[in-house]
Amino acid sequence: MPSSELIKLLARILLLSRVLISLISFEAVPKKFFSTHPALRGFDTPYLISVHHRLTRSICLTKMMEILGYTSFRQLSQMLMTILVFHGSEFILAASIHGKSNVTCRDLLISGHYLLALMCSLLEYFLEIFLFPGLKEFWWISNLGFAMVVIGEIIRKLAILTASQAFTHTIRIHRDEQHKLVTCGIYRFVRHPGYSGFLIWSVGTQVMLCNPISTIAFAVVVWKFFADRIPYEEHFLRRFFGSQYVEYARHVPSGVPFIR
Repeated sequence: MPSSELIKLLARILLLSRVLISLISFEAVPKKFFSTHPALRGFDTPYLISVHHRLTRSICLTKMMEILGYTSFRQLSQMLMTILVFHGSEFILAASIHGKSNVTCRDLLISGHYLLALMCSLLEYFLEIFLFPGLKEFWWISNLGFAMVVIGEIIRKLAILTASQAFTHTIRIHRDEQHKLVTCGIYRFVRHPGYSGFLIWSVGTQVMLCNPISTIAFAVVVWKFFADRIPYEEHFLRRFFGSQYVEYARHVPSGVPFIR
């Protein structure tokens, strides 16, 4: 083979290699590249363009399946397990402390508004993983969210176990004999550890999913809920325990940011 023909062959191999590299790196290759470059003369240009597009779509689809196959499975399975553990343990603890006859489905803490919030967060997750899949690949953020979930769960369950029968899912407006002011254990540090634990847990679920919009929305909505609930609850606590609770509240923070 003449040296000139060998050089042309090597040039074509190098240029075709460039096309292959562009496929792997998702670099756009202009159509005129195939028809105007001297080293590619003699090739079937429409066929080359067709192969290029097909390979590009195939690689994109493969990478998308890799993302959906691992990322979504891990994050969504963590989310499912988180929800099952949280609500299941709430119901079991309520039944063991207050008795099965005094526990209803409300003790699962699942309301219409709660389900709507979960649906919105999942809608955001699927939209973002299809439109911006790289957003879900920040594993240090997702792991931080998982840590928040665990910490929030521990804080809330410690609050339930410490308060025992004094802890209920509804605000008591009448005092009974078993209702005592709990200031020991985790209650030495915050007045409402159950609320602070839930706030950390709920926001953590969205950080774990790398949902920026739902993270902000959950933080604002849950904080607003407790900002209204805590003053209402403490109105009755002051009636039940008088100066004892006033003195306790003076030295111990609520446990929810910006709520004294």
